[in-house]
Amino acid sequence: MWGLRSQRIIYQGRTQAGILLIEDGKIHDLVQEAPSDVSVEDVGETVVMAGGVDTHVHINEPGRTDWEGFETATRAALLGGMTTLIDMPLNSSPVTTTTAAFAAKQMSYKEKLYAHTGFWAGVIPHHLHELSALLEEGTFGGKAFLCDSGIDEFPAADLETVREALLILKRFDAPLLVHAEIASPVVLPELSQQSYTRYLASRPAQWELTAIQSMIDLCRETGARVHIVHLSTAEALPMLAAAKDEGLPLTVETCPHYLCLQAEEIPDGGTIYKCAPPIRDDANREALWKALGDGLIDFVVSDHSPCPPELKCLDTGDFFKAWGGISSIDLGLSLLWTEAEKRGFGIERIARWLAEAPAQLAQLQHQKGSLDRGRDADLVLWDPEATFTLGMEHLGTRHKCTPYLGKTLKGQVKAAYLKGELAYKDGKWSEHARGEALFATHPSRS
Repeated sequence: MWGLRSQRIIYQGRTQAGILLIEDGKIHDLVQEAPSDVSVEDVGETVVMAGGVDTHVHINEPGRTDWEGFETATRAALLGGMTTLIDMPLNSSPVTTTTAAFAAKQMSYKEKLYAHTGFWAGVIPHHLHELSALLEEGTFGGKAFLCDSGIDEFPAADLETVREALLILKRFDAPLLVHAEIASPVVLPELSQQSYTRYLASRPAQWELTAIQSMIDLCRETGARVHIVHLSTAEALPMLAAAKDEGLPLTVETCPHYLCLQAEEIPDGGTIYKCAPPIRDDANREALWKALGDGLIDFVVSDHSPCPPELKCLDTGDFFKAWGGISSIDLGLSLLWTEAEKRGFGIERIARWLAEAPAQLAQLQHQKGSLDRGRDADLVLWDPEATFTLGMEHLGTRHKCTPYLGKTLKGQVKAAYLKGELAYKDGKWSEHARGEALFATHPSRS
């Protein structure tokens, strides 16, 4: 047994001073005085928090490892305060829509995990016969797009496919994560392909509203768990509030780029900011913050969607040809704290939004996401007062291509532990403390 002494330990939802005791890789207790035979490290005012759980990460291995890959993604995750990731079924190749593809995925991560990593199953038309087997093999749930994903191997799911998938997922008490945009015709302003105004108009809020309403209806019809990923429009908040008030098993996430960035500051040709749904205006951003603070939005994840810089069309600035996705897996805690503190939120909220609530989505709350007794001792130590100007040296991803470069951030990760073993400290990773592959254990089917 050993201990960490800090003035700020996020324990049972509160900030407390004391000594966190760790034994056999798990949280043993929080005490004021450690037993005489216990070695204690004093970290002073450094915050000790449960490691973040990022349930929305595109690691892109196998097949597109030149975009990211398990080694760089999981190393970078520790920089951002994340000790657990769940990998999306795309943009790897093959996509994780079959048991054969899942087997290939498992072969590809050997000896490469620096953070704990689990997996979602893909939901696409004509592959639903594989979904039950993927869940039985330990995927945590399903992921579907209601619009073009950008990857030919992962086509959009029509609503009948989604309904059938929900009925399967309900038997396993597993969620369906949904990219909620349904395309409809739009009239674009007569502006250049480099115009962010034109790109923003090409994916209007109505696309999200139509999709979210459809998912609320299917959630009500099937009783299955539905999770709306990367909410970008505040216009959907009233319908989401009504669905939650109704008691539907519906959860919602948003991402740092919708909370930290605003359309008014995106320059024409600034394709490094392109994502889908798009970043909207400042008033929209503030409404998302209020919904997060009120608990209507459940938590925050990265939607880390990297690619080689040339796919962002940085040379031409063409928003309609550039790959859509924001890279931020190595920045999550700093980004969220920088903006949250300005709005009066405390560090307990950071622990809730980055660790506790996303662990609940994946039904990992009995292992991850908090410092309660018996949980895995996955810890992140961070300094909420540290400020830094983001440079290449702060990034851990394969491609140092992010819209946050040059921005001043507050809150910096100093160390991370995996099951009580030091995994990262002050810019250096351990080769001894490595992440584990995680597999869901679903309840017996009825």
